[in-house]
Amino acid sequence: MKQLSSTPLILALDTATEACSAALAMGTTIISRFKIAPREHTQLILTQLEEVLTEARIKLSDVDAIAFGRGPGAFTGVRIAAGVAHGLSLSVNKPLLPISTLAAIAQQMHEEQGAKHCIAAIDARMAEVYWGAYHANNEEIMLLEGKENISKPKQLLTLGDSITWTVAGSGWDEYAELLKLSDHANLNKIESIFPSAHYIAQLAVEDWKQGKTTPIEQAQPIYLRDKVAQTTAERAAK
Repeated sequence: MKQLSSTPLILALDTATEACSAALAMGTTIISRFKIAPREHTQLILTQLEEVLTEARIKLSDVDAIAFGRGPGAFTGVRIAAGVAHGLSLSVNKPLLPISTLAAIAQQMHEEQGAKHCIAAIDARMAEVYWGAYHANNEEIMLLEGKENISKPKQLLTLGDSITWTVAGSGWDEYAELLKLSDHANLNKIESIFPSAHYIAQLAVEDWKQGKTTPIEQAQPIYLRDKVAQTTAERAAK
């Protein structure tokens, strides 16, 4: 069995939301590109990937694994990230590391705000949010509490006020007025955080160290919503 490097080269990408990003992790150094670019992901992501590889002066074949934001997020965006990652993996025969977009938001809250308890939420449209609650472990990595969820926005307020939660993501931004965050002293909202390949790469390095690479046939997008599209009859019934 091949021994895994403790300082892997991990190429990462994410297109699950309005943001498009690419990153390359080299030990403790991460080179990244990030841009809010709705509907430009297909054209932009390959350029970003090429830029981080060029800056690092390495070839795609030099990386140890390829990480991608596996969702949840916009249906088309999640599929783009998975499709590009699969294509790159096949072209250079490298394993994949699917990383939660919610975990990436939580990790950013921890790194930038020192948050220990986080609720990351992404707007799921149809008056719903994708969300997950996280806490920091001893290695300063955010771990999921329970499972990732899809629900009405007000479900975000049911975790209780016994501790202070740092919260961020488009789900909190989109429904801030509905949630009346000013009435909840235990919620510390951070504005405008989107999933970023920088933090996907960081989390992927930890997965790599634990041997959690995934075969390409198992590295699938996560949508959470069982049925993305509804028929005309189903919408009328509602």
